[in-house]
Amino acid sequence: MTTTDKISTSKSSEEFPEDHPLHERLNLDRFIFCPGCLIGSAITSITNCLKERGLTSKDYAIVSGIGCTGRSSGCFKSPAFHTTHGRAIPFATGLKLANPNLEVVVLSGDGDLFAIGGNHFIHACRRNIEVTVLCVNNNVYGMTGGQCAPTTQVGDFTSTTPYGNIEPPFNLVSLAAAAGASYVARWPGYDTLRLQKSILKAFDNPGFSFIEVLAPCFTQYGRKNKLGDAVTMLEWLKNQIRIKTDCPPHDATFDFKRGIIICGEFVAEEREGFSQKIQHVRDMAQSKKK
Repeated sequence: MTTTDKISTSKSSEEFPEDHPLHERLNLDRFIFCPGCLIGSAITSITNCLKERGLTSKDYAIVSGIGCTGRSSGCFKSPAFHTTHGRAIPFATGLKLANPNLEVVVLSGDGDLFAIGGNHFIHACRRNIEVTVLCVNNNVYGMTGGQCAPTTQVGDFTSTTPYGNIEPPFNLVSLAAAAGASYVARWPGYDTLRLQKSILKAFDNPGFSFIEVLAPCFTQYGRKNKLGDAVTMLEWLKNQIRIKTDCPPHDATFDFKRGIIICGEFVAEEREGFSQKIQHVRDMAQSKKK
């Protein structure tokens, strides 16, 4: 399915009732994702959490990069920024440093955040900047042709690995924890109850929060690997999920071949955030001037 095909399936704004519970917060006519894609679940989960916290459009900002998930920024009726490829996190860092009271949420894909944006991700973790990053992981470049991504499993077929991928993938939660993120979790995109509880914890964390959201792409990934349609792939994913507590992040297996994907919360540490440290430096600088 091409981008044009996706756009043609979107509904006009007249088809969405004004009494929809999220009508005031979302541009519902811009949900142009493939039917069965869980990106919409991530968007509505974030929106429900912002609403539960009582945050208005003056209190938060949404940042996305490039890709299927990158298009999510247009779905929000709030300050939302569709940034250049791989640069969502540095943009979000600038927003947070400029206005530390702002709730800054990054919503983007595995290709955007961990390929061209991988360098920015690890340094944001290291700095413990107070932003919440949700990565919708579909194990492939979904929008640009189904190419191999940093999360594509060994042996998987993509448009650039017609004989199977030979590169080992990143384990995103292990990478985030090793780089210094103070809150790390992974959930399947269909489990919105656990996902929303996790997002609320991320909002409360005074540091860098990372949540991986599993959302298999049946259009690019599923077809090439003969995994069936969207419903079949969701059942396929559900059969592999294991929820574990107190699991070290480096043991959080993500292995399609063995059929085991460990989900849960892997890191929850309260540490001083980067913008607070910057403020300490500013305070010291001001005191010396006096």
